[in-house]
Amino acid sequence: MFRRTFWFTAGAAAGVWATAKVNRKIKQLTPESLAAQAADRAVVAGHKLKDFALDVREGMARREAELGEALGLEAPVDPDLPVQRHFAVEAAEPGGRRTPAGYRKFPYNSYNRNEDH
Repeated sequence: MFRRTFWFTAGAAAGVWATAKVNRKIKQLTPESLAAQAADRAVVAGHKLKDFALDVREGMARREAELGEALGLEAPVDPDLPVQRHFAVEAAEPGGRRTPAGYRKFPYNSYNRNEDH
């Protein structure tokens, strides 16, 4: 009697566990869930690309400054010459500006509505 009860309980528990696991997997494969997962991954990829672009710009600005010093382009400015252009990205402070979510921000304000999408 005890054996039958044990195996009946074990079979019922395995059935409940398998049913729950299958239902969870089915919910993950619904079109809405797949779309949400794709959107989340796209946002993360966008933030990684933005961080990469900021690193490249920072490196370009740093290298441009090094080359300017090496070539003597940081000499006193003649008042008759046009004003020197500004770097797109100044040397970033350690850590850089970050959003509350922890992602870095561009050092300028852009009015491009499509930039953050």
